[in-house]
Amino acid sequence: MTVRDERLFEKLLIPPKKVTFRQGYFQFNDLFKTYHDKAIKDSEGYKLKILPGGVEIYSAADAGTYYAIQTLKDLTALFRNKLPCCIIEDWPDFKRRGVYLDCSRGKVPKLSTLKDLAIRLAHWKINELQLYIENVFTFKKHPEIGKGYSPFTPDELLELQSHCKKHHIRLVGSLASFGHFEKILALLKYRHLGEMPGFRGFPGGTTLCPVDPVSIKLVGELYSEFVPLFEAEDFNVCCDETWELGKGRSKKLADRIGTGKVYLDFLLKIHRLCQKYGKRMNLWADIVLKYPELLNKLPKDIVLLNWEYEQNGKNIYRTKELAKAKLPFMVCPGTSGWLTHGSRLSNSMANVMNFAKQGRKFGAEGLLNTDWGDNGHRNFLGVSLHSFAHGAAHSWNGKAVDNNKFTENFCNHFFRQPSLAKIIKVLGNNYLTCGTNVLNRSWLYFALVEPVKNIESDSYINLMNEKGLKKIIEQFSDESIWPKLSKTENFKKTAYEELKLAGQMDCLAAKRSLALKKKKYPELRQMKKQIQKMADNFKRLWLLQNKVSRLNDNLQLFRKICE
Repeated sequence: MTVRDERLFEKLLIPPKKVTFRQGYFQFNDLFKTYHDKAIKDSEGYKLKILPGGVEIYSAADAGTYYAIQTLKDLTALFRNKLPCCIIEDWPDFKRRGVYLDCSRGKVPKLSTLKDLAIRLAHWKINELQLYIENVFTFKKHPEIGKGYSPFTPDELLELQSHCKKHHIRLVGSLASFGHFEKILALLKYRHLGEMPGFRGFPGGTTLCPVDPVSIKLVGELYSEFVPLFEAEDFNVCCDETWELGKGRSKKLADRIGTGKVYLDFLLKIHRLCQKYGKRMNLWADIVLKYPELLNKLPKDIVLLNWEYEQNGKNIYRTKELAKAKLPFMVCPGTSGWLTHGSRLSNSMANVMNFAKQGRKFGAEGLLNTDWGDNGHRNFLGVSLHSFAHGAAHSWNGKAVDNNKFTENFCNHFFRQPSLAKIIKVLGNNYLTCGTNVLNRSWLYFALVEPVKNIESDSYINLMNEKGLKKIIEQFSDESIWPKLSKTENFKKTAYEELKLAGQMDCLAAKRSLALKKKKYPELRQMKKQIQKMADNFKRLWLLQNKVSRLNDNLQLFRKICE
């Protein structure tokens, strides 16, 4: 056994808990023996023995064997089939290790995409997948909901669930049930159920009116078709960001009993629906934390999902309040991929790391890494995979993750191209390079499609500095910075192309911003072909992985800036 062999273990993307090295090597030949071992207490834990005479896997359940094999796959990739002898003992930090994927802001993944993603997540030892659904489901009783959005069918979700089970992933249902109801309330048939129609420009507002008895009736009818599809005990009712609650139709009651109590009363009605279907209610925790007096009034079987997407956001450090209330909870960081083209990488990594640390400290049930798609979901899945892997590593063995080397390890394992790490880091920090550090977004995302007339007044473009914009243009104008990938599977190839497109969009946003700042309108006109080429590539990549859904909403923005 050499020092080099031991150091190579540091390049594992998901570090195991305990490694004891032995002398000698084993020439891997795809043959290994598995044993059931009751002494292993964690159902997902395992002991992996790599000995000169062969490989042995010990586990208490099938999931443990599955995860041992994933570690074995990573070791063979690192050591090229000549494995150093060792004994690995391993188990997860968190019982629930999830990914939450937005499917409602304009982009609905194809079933094939979700299946490919599930295989990759399972390899990273993720054991839970949730799809965020507001209106993208074919409800028989309410067929108007989801029209024009390429909604999921029951058969698609059932097929995905069956596929996930093969890879030890629970498909947990998730449906907007109170706030973020704007797409349904925008329909004339349901507009009267809004708390405050017209709020933020939405015809029916964004939040169901809790004092209207038809509101819970509608939720119940949606649940009757949706909830029974899912085998998992947990069900996410969402109920976050009820912005206009207590300001519209429920204001009179809220003034009398308090807005928090109005929220709780409607929540308890949803809780009864969950009990009807034998589900354990999961709930985003933002409104409960806004009214902390609710913590001691919630049923003790409700799982609170504490989300916060800034690296040192205040709700990260309010995790202890949930533990003190003796409620089950999960910590929920994010990929920081939304409202950017190439993510806010450094923020995402610190967000995951800090939340995982609080989760371990206060006994979280799990970590759920969220990926959103605000404003048309222009951000691509390939850009978020780095954060999914990073969240997975912190969910399994967070104390051993080397955050400084993680991106290199990710590029080596996933793309088999370590040199890509430098570009991903540069791309993921363009939100800072352009001269701003704003919460939850990058100004480049908006600058790409911002109307020219805005430059004379309130403009995202005016908030960025010329030096930073020039640096982005210099870095991403040269296509040769992107290394060539060796032959690889389509899922990885598409992810790589999505990263390249993110760089192109940031570069075009910087070029456009600089030209507008300096009022060089001829340069803007010369960009038309570049924007059209980018739009064609955007459409191609969107349709490779996703249904049509709201693709045209984005293409229309690109057409407008060409005009």
